Amino acid sequence: MTTARRPPAHIQPYVDVLGVEGTVEFLMAFGGAELSLRANPRQGQLAELLGQDRAAALAEAAAHLPRRIPLAKPWLAQQLHEKGLSVAEIARTLHVSDVSVRAYLKPRGKRAPPDPRQYSLL
Repeated sequence: MTTARRPPAHIQPYVDVLGVEGTVEFLMAFGGAELSLRANPRQGQLAELLGQDRAAALAEAAAHLPRRIPLAKPWLAQQLHEKGLSVAEIARTLHVSDVSVRAYLKPRGKRAPPDPRQYSLL
């Protein structure tokens, strides 16, 4: 079993409020969508998923968060892999190919070098 990667900077505020498990659930449910967070969420999908207290805490932190919830598929793939899901299960869950999941799970230092025929964007 590999060591879990730190959450990327754009995911860290969610982890600070919801924890890793809560963030995984939240991103799986709302990732990619625009979401307006109310200070007093009594009902709705967000309150059902997180509970009123955590939904309110997330709404409080929303001033520093973008309106569109990130997808964070590489980080989600790592978290699902840590839970013991297979590459195929992760691919189906995230709606990506198994090739993408393997690339997400590959250690950063071991990725293939860039193709020398590719122009540099720098």
